[in-house]
Amino acid sequence: MRKLTFGGANSLDNYFARLDESVDWLLWSDEAAAVMSSYWKTIDSILWGRKTFDFAVRNGQKHGQPGMKNYVFSRTLDPAEFAGSPVTLVSEDAAGFVRRLKEEDSPESGKNICLMGGGNLARTLFEADLIDEIGFNIHPILLGSGIPLFHPMTRQINLELQECRPFKNGCIYATWRVLHRES
Repeated sequence: MRKLTFGGANSLDNYFARLDESVDWLLWSDEAAAVMSSYWKTIDSILWGRKTFDFAVRNGQKHGQPGMKNYVFSRTLDPAEFAGSPVTLVSEDAAGFVRRLKEEDSPESGKNICLMGGGNLARTLFEADLIDEIGFNIHPILLGSGIPLFHPMTRQINLELQECRPFKNGCIYATWRVLHRES
């Protein structure tokens, strides 16, 4: 079964961006670039929540991440907007779709799935016990408010630390394995 990872860059108080969606506080580094370069080689599919995809489009990524299968989850976007696009609009139940996607053989043997941003979509997939790993580039800043990384859930999600590495710029890169519920 394919692995689904959720992650990104966040403030220490767990925000993806400021309330106005700006990310002017992000600290880019060669270390983070190296981690991402390695990571992109392990996946072939990206899941986007509608708000995260809208942000990506406003910032020049109209067709998602090049070289990947891109799935945008929305019940409000018009399918006609995606006609002829390399992006697939998913308006059905997210958990059911992702469960089937994880069970499919990867087009490139061994490739996994990335959930890009999307705190609301992440909540749905955490609740359905579909996320296998989380990883974040945690920035040494408290934004005080912003777009939250995590939204309230109906249950606790237990994690096991896999890696924790400080970067020279003060950021901390960390990954955790999600401990799935007993079947």
